[in-house]
Amino acid sequence: MASGGNNENVTETGSLSIVVLGASGDLAKKKTFPALFNLYRQGFLHPDEVCILGYARTKISNDELRNRIRGYLPHGKGASNDQAEDVSKFLQLIKYVSGSYDSEEGFRSLDKEISAHELLKHTAVGSSRRLFYFALPPSVYPSVCKMIKNCCMNECMIRLHRGLDALALWTPRGSDIGADRGGWTRIVVEKPFGKDLESAEQLSTQIGELFDEPQIYRIDHYLGKELVQNLLVLRFANRFFLPLWNRDNIDNVQIVFREDFGTEGRGGYFDQYGIIRDIIQNHLLQVLCLVAMEKPVSLKPEHIRDEKVKVLQSVIPLKDEEVVLGQYDGYTEDPTVPDNSNTPTFATMVLRIHNERWEGVPFILKAGKALNSRKAEIRVQFKDVPGDIFRCQKQSRNEFVIRLQPSEAMYMKLTVKQPGLEMSTIQSELDLSYGQRYQGVPIPEAYERLILDTIRGDQQHFVRRDELKAAWEIFTPLLHRIDRGEVKSVSYKPGSRGPVEADQLLERAGYVQTHGYIWIPPTL
Repeated sequence: MASGGNNENVTETGSLSIVVLGASGDLAKKKTFPALFNLYRQGFLHPDEVCILGYARTKISNDELRNRIRGYLPHGKGASNDQAEDVSKFLQLIKYVSGSYDSEEGFRSLDKEISAHELLKHTAVGSSRRLFYFALPPSVYPSVCKMIKNCCMNECMIRLHRGLDALALWTPRGSDIGADRGGWTRIVVEKPFGKDLESAEQLSTQIGELFDEPQIYRIDHYLGKELVQNLLVLRFANRFFLPLWNRDNIDNVQIVFREDFGTEGRGGYFDQYGIIRDIIQNHLLQVLCLVAMEKPVSLKPEHIRDEKVKVLQSVIPLKDEEVVLGQYDGYTEDPTVPDNSNTPTFATMVLRIHNERWEGVPFILKAGKALNSRKAEIRVQFKDVPGDIFRCQKQSRNEFVIRLQPSEAMYMKLTVKQPGLEMSTIQSELDLSYGQRYQGVPIPEAYERLILDTIRGDQQHFVRRDELKAAWEIFTPLLHRIDRGEVKSVSYKPGSRGPVEADQLLERAGYVQTHGYIWIPPTL
């Protein structure tokens, strides 16, 4: 077994060292450090326990890193004096170590800083906590994991300070100073986890040889979104959903991700992956699992993840006639994108789940860039009312919509009588818009929640290895055919709904589009 694994008896107090690997990159500055700051402001990171260390190749000082981060924290115009003071105090918790990702010298320097913090905090046996956040490209994951394993595990603190008088401050009398300190070491790895089944399994094997599965947190930030977190509560804590959530009542389910901008400077990166690897195989598929899964035995992370794996293993192979790929006009004008690129910037596909609950119900996954709107939502469309005496079908069906972003909301589209003397019907909604209902209640960013879960050792909202394998098994055959040019992307205009063929696919799948009705988020 690898050292420093999860232990239910480990006390979640004592020194906490959070290492942000790739600290000078965009992800760290825009997401990781702001999330850590918000956790600090809310009291989840205690200044008398925590040390935050940035690590990257760039040769800069502590103050230079702090100044780079400062601009991404809420301290500018409109910020209160308390916020500005919090920013200053938070930045003082951050230190920086420079080094490469494949040599021991830098990581030994990093471990020395962590160990110094643990010495300073008089860390008790079993309470050393080390969290490594990989804000890095996956290509360096294996070498970084090896360096952490060799140089930065909990027991390394003892080795580096062997013989120091200061060791007596925290080494119990009679203990073996060469023993493992206990506590835990955890790593958080960002997507993409490989490019296909083979590369994902290879990456999992390389990391798995160094760390046990309970130590590995494969982060998918969509699982940290407030409305995604609400899915289990909605489905399993509300009586009126239980009898409706099946093939007898639901006609189709759409899970949609739309952006109103293109690759914008990320063309070179995006072209290596495409919209399926970037959005559908991870974010949208994770949402599908929560929509479709059976009730778990309990809320224990493993019970929930067991049910998600069952859903993925029940998905039947994709059919060519149920996949539409698109690429927006002008995509290849990006100088970092090959002129003959077939990489899709848009995809609509129908997944079918072969089990008792969902047999015959199409799950439509749709994602695209440079479209006419920006949103992410789940749209559950119910079947037509049998024996419809009001002739309402022309006004569309009942739908339950969960808006993930922006303007977080849940609303039920339903048919009501239009006010007046005539018996005429109209589409309206029962609306729970979070901005209106929960005014003044901050909705945490996904990264805040997931980093806190990692500190607490809760893997519920992280991707397990067998879950990752099952997800890649669904898409790898299609992805290989796209890479070989056997499946082509059709063009679409920026600012449109996407390819016309995608709307035709939705219609064939049974989705009925609503005409004359638009949900308008309430104004505060």
